Parts: sequence; C-alpha cells; structure tokens
Amino acid sequence: MKLEAEITLVAPFHDLDPMGVVWHGNYLRYVELARCALLEQLGFNYDVMAESGYAWPIIDVQMRYIKPVVFKQKFIVHAKIVEWEYRLKIAYALRDAASGERLCKGTSVQVAVDVATREMQLNSPRVLLEKLGVAP
Repeated sequence: MKLEAEITLVAPFHDLDPMGVVWHGNYLRYVELARCALLEQLGFNYDVMAESGYAWPIIDVQMRYIKPVVFKQKFIVHAKIVEWEYRLKIAYALRDAASGERLCKGTSVQVAVDVATREMQLNSPRVLLEKLGVAP
C-alpha cells in the first residue's frame, strides 16, 4: 500500500496577504487537500472514518515556512503517513513545481475518538491498520 500522495496547486489571488505572498494560514488548507487525497487513495476518507465509528480530530499541526508561495505559482503538496500505531501522523512538503525547491514543510497529528463515547483511543483502531495494510 502506498502511504503517500501528491497534489498540484496554483496559488490564486484571493489567497495572498497584503505583502503579495500566500497568507500563512492558507498553507493549512493546502495540506488538508493533500491529506484528503491521501486518505481517499487509501479508501479511508472522512465519510468512511465516520461510518467506522471513529472521528479523527487533528490535535497538533507544525508548519515551517521556508520560502513564500506567490500569485500564480504552481506548487506540489506531498503528504506521507509516517506514524499510525497510536496516532495518525502525516508529514507534508510543499515544493515549487518547476524547480523542486522546498517552500514549506510540516506535520499533522490526528487521534481516533470513538464517536459513541467521545473517548480518545490509545491505539489506532483496526479499521485504520487494515486500510494501511499493516493489520496483524
């Protein structure tokens, strides 16, 4: 099972801040799009998560801004699952589509929460491990 995915985006005018670069908060939206593409590829999108009885809230996000994305810049967002046993940790890299130059990197951490009880799970549910192809 491939535990990574990429999407290609172009920075729209409405994502810019007054300095003419993409506002820092929009990077979170970009990584969310890549995360959704990755989860869809695994057959574990948010609909399937909900049907399985678990919600997966994000509990931590880290972003390191290296070089700004500018208007009309084409860039690639790469998402890769790097942890899954007790939490779902995804690493991200944003790169310029033409040069490959790194623009931003980061991670997000999600935990499984039982929808019925609202209790955080201390281990990742079997359904996730099966989707990842790592179930015992």
